[in-house]
Amino acid sequence: MFVAAGCRDVRTFIQSGNVVFSASAASAQKVPEQITKAINKRFGYQIPVIIRTSEELAAVIRDNPFLKTGAEEKLLYIAFLADLPDAKAVAGLDPDRSPPDVFHVRGREIHLHLLNGAARSKLTNAYFDSKLKTISTARNWATVQKLLAMM
Repeated sequence: MFVAAGCRDVRTFIQSGNVVFSASAASAQKVPEQITKAINKRFGYQIPVIIRTSEELAAVIRDNPFLKTGAEEKLLYIAFLADLPDAKAVAGLDPDRSPPDVFHVRGREIHLHLLNGAARSKLTNAYFDSKLKTISTARNWATVQKLLAMM
């Protein structure tokens, strides 16, 4: 599907929908819609596709506010948003929704420090998607770092 969409050097990482590829800027802009349609046609699922460049992913890693506080990396996650959320919507997020879990929205990413683990947190994709009027996909810190290394 990715090759048909104009991508090169296509590689996957574990079975969680992570794909690393090379593409021209013009091709890369079309990838989310093309792959979403291809998945729907082939498998019958409506799956959103969210992409980041290697530069964007490097910035996400570099700018993680929880690293500066010495947070345990195994408790860190990143939720990648399809769209830049509205500032009012971000301001309307409840910082006390799932204590002691905390989050910071930075651009099209949400940095999460989930002290009780992802399974127990109320800071879910469904919560953020509904409040920010977009779609998201989350990855743990180890996966985010591995994806950048693959890039």
